[in-house]
Amino acid sequence: MRIALLSDIHGNLPALEAVRADMSARGVDVVINAGDLLSGPLWPAETADLLMTLGWPTITGNHERQLLACARRAGGASDQFAWQATTARHHAWLRCLPATLAPAPDVHVCHGAPGNDLEYLLETLGPGGSRPATVDEVRLRLRTPEARAARLLLCGHSHLPRVLAVDGTLCVNGGSVGLPAYDDDHGVFHVHETGSPHARYALCSQDQPGGDWSARVIAVEYDWAASAARAQANRAPDWARWLATGRA
Repeated sequence: MRIALLSDIHGNLPALEAVRADMSARGVDVVINAGDLLSGPLWPAETADLLMTLGWPTITGNHERQLLACARRAGGASDQFAWQATTARHHAWLRCLPATLAPAPDVHVCHGAPGNDLEYLLETLGPGGSRPATVDEVRLRLRTPEARAARLLLCGHSHLPRVLAVDGTLCVNGGSVGLPAYDDDHGVFHVHETGSPHARYALCSQDQPGGDWSARVIAVEYDWAASAARAQANRAPDWARWLATGRA
């Protein structure tokens, strides 16, 4: 079985189309979309239209909740932009998405850490910012029965690709399809950056049912200059820089 893990598209349609073409060339059985789909100053409506047509198994991330909350009060810039650019049809689709998935008996999908879509699974925040989490730290975050029972746990949220074995569970974050760097002050100010503008996803493989899982991260070239220009045109110079360089 071959599972492609996508996450954190953030409305970056050219990046999504490039990843889709790359997956097609490699041949995958299932495509899993781990949330944070539309928010950002790029192409949220067009991205939603494509994802709705494709029908991939998809979960919500924290930005789906934040986008929909814009119906009640103004949200952050990326969520507010996506809310205003999308329609009631898109919002209805987002409301129907689940928070987790189990695409195979030994696979669990969540956006951040199990049970908390705002917590990183494979990174730890501290006074110095963000660092890779230790095995012991990750073990404590596998707090739900579904996560503890999984042999493959798929997540996103941090935009940083990483593969880590914790006891019998292979934890995989494929990085971000649509945004290779950002800064954030949730919890503590921190910077996440991959160092290049490529779109990223993970390819996970199991040779036989019940066998061991393996995973590798794929970096895909696309027209990131066009995405950076779109962000700049929509008055988001920080996004333009992140998209063009992969650095925050």
